[in-house]
Amino acid sequence: MSKLHIKTGDIVMLRTGDKKDRKKTGKVLEVSPEEGKVIVEGINKVKKHVKPRKAGDPSGIIETESAVYVSKVQLVCPKCNKPTRVGAKLYEDGKKDRQCKKCGETF
Repeated sequence: MSKLHIKTGDIVMLRTGDKKDRKKTGKVLEVSPEEGKVIVEGINKVKKHVKPRKAGDPSGIIETESAVYVSKVQLVCPKCNKPTRVGAKLYEDGKKDRQCKKCGETF
């Protein structure tokens, strides 16, 4: 899998899905580059039946977030607050930053 344009802690918007889920935004909790998936806070909620592993652990039906393909989410610019593509800004010393394609702000 190629390198991902989204990192942990970014705010992303879901671009696909049914009407109740489309255009929802959330914070990226976890990134899996091997699978090409991300886990986003509050998006793609699933219910799991969980047994307690040791004394004091919760059991029953627990609602958690499931993974979403990276191609279905888009990064939201913190300055213009719009979903945007990500560009690369190269500095003279060789450093690289991610950049908003709409307003030019670096992330």
